[in-house]
Amino acid sequence: MIGLSILLLLGVLNWEDCLNEKSAWDTLAWFAILVGLAGQLTSLGIVSWMSNCVAKVLQSFSLSWPAAFGVLQASYFFIHYLFASQTAHVGALYSAFLAMHLAAGVPALMAALALTYNANLFGALTHYSSGQSAVYYGGNFSFPSFCLNTCFPNFLAIHCVGLVHSILVYAPAFNINSWSSSLTD
Repeated sequence: MIGLSILLLLGVLNWEDCLNEKSAWDTLAWFAILVGLAGQLTSLGIVSWMSNCVAKVLQSFSLSWPAAFGVLQASYFFIHYLFASQTAHVGALYSAFLAMHLAAGVPALMAALALTYNANLFGALTHYSSGQSAVYYGGNFSFPSFCLNTCFPNFLAIHCVGLVHSILVYAPAFNINSWSSSLTD
């Protein structure tokens, strides 16, 4: 908003230019609302309540850390359907899920990087999952129909292939050999 105000004050843009960009204002308004909602979920204790519930369920199943890792990663990924913004989702849930990973015994670096990997994939999950997706979807491109008909329905398969690839390529960074003893415990 500061940048827009400066452009208006300097005469680079006039108010009529701003009013003609209805989709930009719409995106900005929805983004602000969604980030605010995520903040309220956190401040009202909904996020901590949810992470406590998930932690209790995982403890009741006595899952090993690799199994807990898989469950938590899948949960973090699919919960994004409840958020329409990557920023809102990460702001509300990243720290809670990182704490759940660490409590389950997942190596800290692996947990942090895997959650970050998932956060980067949200943009392609649906046409409302991130700011850039909303712009593409709202534009008059052939891209939205292609993605709605081709990309989004197949995204789970694309995500799984990418996750397996990342594990195989980046596993040495996590010292995979030390995991074998943890897997048998």
